[in-house]
Amino acid sequence: MTILYGKTSLRYLVRLGRSQKKRIVSAVDKLPGQGDIKKMKGKKSANLFRLRVGKYRIIYQMEEDIIKILDVDTRGDIY
Repeated sequence: MTILYGKTSLRYLVRLGRSQKKRIVSAVDKLPGQGDIKKMKGKKSANLFRLRVGKYRIIYQMEEDIIKILDVDTRGDIY
């Protein structure tokens, strides 16, 4: 499975501290099977999912063999 990071997610990860970055990247590496994952609701969210890592939320899209990380942010700012 290939994991691609979007511009906004990379920009946010660069600003984080080392320990938070490590937690988020290790949780993303375990996708698609492990973690607190929920499917996003709504018409525009066909293949969008949410991964929770502590107070951070990772919004990603699943396609055949590709996981696209669209956004990473705290709970209050991502929705």
